[in-house]
Amino acid sequence: MKAILALDEGTTGGTALVVGADGTVLGRGYREIPQHFPQPGWVEHEPEDLFQAVVAAGREAIAAAKIAPGDLVGIGITDQRETVILWDRKTLRPVGRAIVWQDRRTAERCRRLRDEGRTDWITERTGLVPDPYFSATKIEWMLREPSVRRRAGSGELAVGTVESWLTARLTGGRVHVTDHTNASRTMLYGLERQGWEDELLALFDVPGELLPRIVRSSGVVGESDAEWFGRPLPIAGLAGDQQSALFGQGCTTPGAAKNTYGTGAFLLAFTGKDRARSRHGLLTTVAVGADGAPAYALEGSVFIAGAAMQWLRDGLGIIARADESEALARSVADTAGVTFVPTFAGLGSPHWEPEARGTIVGLTRGTTRAHLVRAALESMAHSSADLIGGMAVDAGRPLDTLRVDGGASANDWLMQFQADVLGTPVERPDVVETTALGAAGLAGMALGVWRSAGEFQQARRYTRFTPRWNAAERSRHREAWTRAIGATLHWARGGR
Repeated sequence: MKAILALDEGTTGGTALVVGADGTVLGRGYREIPQHFPQPGWVEHEPEDLFQAVVAAGREAIAAAKIAPGDLVGIGITDQRETVILWDRKTLRPVGRAIVWQDRRTAERCRRLRDEGRTDWITERTGLVPDPYFSATKIEWMLREPSVRRRAGSGELAVGTVESWLTARLTGGRVHVTDHTNASRTMLYGLERQGWEDELLALFDVPGELLPRIVRSSGVVGESDAEWFGRPLPIAGLAGDQQSALFGQGCTTPGAAKNTYGTGAFLLAFTGKDRARSRHGLLTTVAVGADGAPAYALEGSVFIAGAAMQWLRDGLGIIARADESEALARSVADTAGVTFVPTFAGLGSPHWEPEARGTIVGLTRGTTRAHLVRAALESMAHSSADLIGGMAVDAGRPLDTLRVDGGASANDWLMQFQADVLGTPVERPDVVETTALGAAGLAGMALGVWRSAGEFQQARRYTRFTPRWNAAERSRHREAWTRAIGATLHWARGGR
């Protein structure tokens, strides 16, 4: 059986799947990634940790699959998008740590851009807004030292998002590319021309010599060195994690939408060849069409979702494992009045407030860890509902069904709560790692494993969660969340 190795480099770990030609997952691997927080609001990774994590996960997945060496025909890569790495082209040594998408160090620079009236100008060109989330101000910050800038301008250095770095390392530096989906998240990519835009490079003073070549998401870009996975393998699929999940969910027709519950929560609705413009703080981004070519989508971003559970585990120590959360949520009738807004890295869509920080309201002496855990789970559903409501208005019609994936989507209690809060059915696929599945599909289409996106999707089965609440109950829950968001924004803006 022909099979594809999918490498998914997320924010907290590297996952690998070996996906067979019948769409089944033959083997899995996983490695957690160390997080670095050198200053408040700063988030970093060691680039070599990222590479070694996916190599180790890939080898584990191949061993678990128990397939013949010749059955593995190629690699698909998906990644955490806006995270940026700078490295030496010849030695492949990183110039400092990766700056992670959650990092807030360039908040002041983004505020100046907004104060200068640049927001509409940037949005019209990129579909994005001035926010530290995106890559451009991170790259600008990396080049602040004159010696680094000189090396960048002379062509000694290369920059890229995570899939670009992984491809360079896997190929021994022979290939420096990115795909359209990742490029569209840098704030240096023009949506209309579908390429790097000179005016944006000038605004952020980024030398064009530093940037990767932009390629399609489905297509062979190079060959990995034999040392990593036993023999050379063509790298034939590249996509940002959320666009990869959108493709993996089969959302390649206008109006189809999915929500991924990972470190953050990310809602995308496919709009096809039409570049939709949001009136509710959503972003226009590049997606992948059924043929692997660039298309458009609307996106809403919640910066902290599953990461709130990680904080409850690692920061507070009130749970030992994230999968305890479902039983704890079921153990209490409600949150006992507690609402948790886990904005540790600012508020994303639709508010775009980088100064927002985590807020917990409604605490009493009767509050228990079960109430706090349940409130953290509820926050994922409420923040996602904020995005879906705006997206429905932008689209001019309500969402018929929401497809879901990511680690937290395995939580039945959370998925039922999401359906109840939305008043919309929620569908979860039999394999929730659709980010990696999408990368496998893109690579497999390029290599002839699947003839079309439809053929790739044939193996998927879904569990459906149907809403149970009436309108009054839904409104009561949403009102409490809206009040808590208001308190968070009031604090972030100094009472303004």
